[in-house]
Amino acid sequence: MRFRKTRLRTKITAMLLSLAALWVFAAWVTLREGVNLLWVSQLDASVSAPSDPLLFALQRERRLSMVRLSEKTVQTRKTLESQRKETDGLQAAFREEADATVVHWALDDPGDERLTEMIARLQSLKEIRQNIDAGRFTQAQASSAYDEVIDPIYDLYGSLATLDDKELAKDVRSLLTLSRARELLTREDALLAGALAEGRLTSATLAEFAQAVGSWRITAEQAAGDLPDFDKAAYDRLAKGQASIRLQNLEKQVMEYDPSSLSLPFTADVWKSTTERFLADFNTMVLDAGDRVVERTVPVAVNVIIRLVLAGGLGLLAVIASIVLSITTARALLAQLQKLRDAAHELSDDRLPGIVERIGHGEEVDVAKEAPALDFGDDEIGQVGQAFNTVQRTAISVAAEQAELRRSIRDILLSLARRTQGLVHRQLTVLDVMERRETDPEELKELFRLDHLAIRMRRNAENLIVLSGSSPARTWRRSVPMVDVVRGALAEVEDYTRVSLMPMGEVVLVGRAVGDVIHLLAELIENAVSFSPPYTNVQVSGQLVANGYVIEIEDRGLGMKTEDLDSANERIADPPEFRITGTARLGLYVVSQLAKRHEIQVVLKSSPYGGTTVVVLLPQELVQLDPTPETHDSGEGRERLPRRQPAVATATRPGTAENVRTLPTRAAAPVSQPVSQPVSQPGSQPVPPPAPRPRPEPARRPRPEPAPAPEPQAETPAEPEQKSVTEFTPGGLPLRVPQANLAPALRDDTPTQPDFEENDDERSPEEIRAMMGSLQSGTRRGRSQAAKMLEEQQGGDDA
Repeated sequence: MRFRKTRLRTKITAMLLSLAALWVFAAWVTLREGVNLLWVSQLDASVSAPSDPLLFALQRERRLSMVRLSEKTVQTRKTLESQRKETDGLQAAFREEADATVVHWALDDPGDERLTEMIARLQSLKEIRQNIDAGRFTQAQASSAYDEVIDPIYDLYGSLATLDDKELAKDVRSLLTLSRARELLTREDALLAGALAEGRLTSATLAEFAQAVGSWRITAEQAAGDLPDFDKAAYDRLAKGQASIRLQNLEKQVMEYDPSSLSLPFTADVWKSTTERFLADFNTMVLDAGDRVVERTVPVAVNVIIRLVLAGGLGLLAVIASIVLSITTARALLAQLQKLRDAAHELSDDRLPGIVERIGHGEEVDVAKEAPALDFGDDEIGQVGQAFNTVQRTAISVAAEQAELRRSIRDILLSLARRTQGLVHRQLTVLDVMERRETDPEELKELFRLDHLAIRMRRNAENLIVLSGSSPARTWRRSVPMVDVVRGALAEVEDYTRVSLMPMGEVVLVGRAVGDVIHLLAELIENAVSFSPPYTNVQVSGQLVANGYVIEIEDRGLGMKTEDLDSANERIADPPEFRITGTARLGLYVVSQLAKRHEIQVVLKSSPYGGTTVVVLLPQELVQLDPTPETHDSGEGRERLPRRQPAVATATRPGTAENVRTLPTRAAAPVSQPVSQPVSQPGSQPVPPPAPRPRPEPARRPRPEPAPAPEPQAETPAEPEQKSVTEFTPGGLPLRVPQANLAPALRDDTPTQPDFEENDDERSPEEIRAMMGSLQSGTRRGRSQAAKMLEEQQGGDDA
């Protein structure tokens, strides 16, 4: 697979190198046979030829040494010394030939080791001779010592039979086996010659003699069976000759000899003449067979030379011609392909993207003029150019269709969002009227819940507007306090009761960014609430910094992996083009688009508590140090901010967090209508602010005195903001204070607040027990559900 990705020039070079390697291999196979013949010839001349006389001399010296140990005469001593001098001369000649460098080149590693061992054994002859002369060796020890000197010579012969021709190699191995049989016969001769010189044949000598006879005859018969027909016939004639028959008779007499007999079966001279005659005939037969093997190697050598000329000479010419043709063809092909590549790159990198971008913007483009067809002839490369032209036309047409499809989808999303937004706005208006009119607490609580759901629906509609590339119509002209902006975002979150709001400081947000910042914060807060356990809180805090204003949203969930955080931050910092298929993280896309619109920086990082912290940096041009709340004009009329908040808080002590479930109420803020805060029951879904408690029955309270008519006053600045604290019933529910938001001139000073102490006194023990039982069962149920949700989240993260 990797070779497919390489360049054409590399492939052609690899093909030429493969062709050259193939020629080198074929030439080497042929040349190796010739070299092998050359090495065999060299080894025959430098090793085999000098070693044969040395082998025969060692065999004669061994026989004379065996006789010398039994017969201590002057004649035997002189004969042995003469033979030793002959052996030393042959050994020196062999060492001179074997030490040539060409011999070591011709031998392989095993052959070189055997030659070294043979030379080392030859050097031990001096010590063997000294032991024999001093009488420290017996006949058996002397024979064994000479055997250890002669055996490495036959091992070396085995390394020389390395012909590639199988038949020739087989015949050479057969001849070597016959030579080995001759060595076994000479051992038999030396053994019996020593015994005859001593004048007695012991039982041990007879047993060893019988074993030697069997060894050499079996070895010779096995080697003769593998000889060619002519050589096998020569061996048969030798085996049936007079010398062989006489030798067999003498061997039979020895093996049938009685050790207790006082006389020997024959004399030493009879045995010597018989063995010398047979060994001479045996050696002549082996040498004649070797000559015939050499004659058979001549045609093999001629054949090798012919193949070497054909494979080396003609093959080399063919390789050179192929290389020249391949290079010229490759150059022409590469030049044409390079032109096609340059034209294709210019079209794909410069022209085609510009055309597609202009089509995406709705411009009319002349494709034939902007992206002309490529023309490279009618050959295979020209056909590739024609195929590229087809791909180009198809790509442009598909790009136009995709651009039109994206515009249509954006228009559809924008149309649906605008319609939904209008309906939701009307729904909010109707709910507002109904809430003002309703006095039943339960009904008012349900209306607040519908109001909260409608606000979330409005945010979802605005999400569609953001996805379509447009701007929501909900805008403000004047600045809004930052705390109200955050509360407005909380009003659009489902589980707002789990959010703790820290002091935000005396900072206002410019009107043009209010709607988008509320939307952005709502997306991030809802994400933090959704991906954290239900028994944990989400903390929202803000402060001024050198580069603007920072809002931090921290949850206590399971957090995100490092690679997921990096991916989310990259997606927010560099938002990709919206695709219909990319629906997995639409919230991040909406956040990235809103942040990009006002150059807001949004960064996700790990929280020290194990969750995730979102840092939102508002630039300096979006914030002001003016905490005065005002009523703001929106594109849809005069809208209050926030419309329905989960809770409204007064300024708290520095460093003290406000939990939306127990926040004090801003009494006279003209930017919004105060709403009392609900308390979610254990095991139930958090709901928007419940309805305020109804006014007590008139029968239980004195009738209020009519308020005096207000005196006419000149226009004065708005009264400073009055602050009141939300009060709660003994049951823990917030108590709505009637007339808390009316102008001072319209208020009824008649006390309407119920007496909590009276209510506490009026509760029966059964009611208190039922209330505490409900609280206990709800708490247990909430804890079990929270533990189950935590286990499911951990199981999802492990998967």
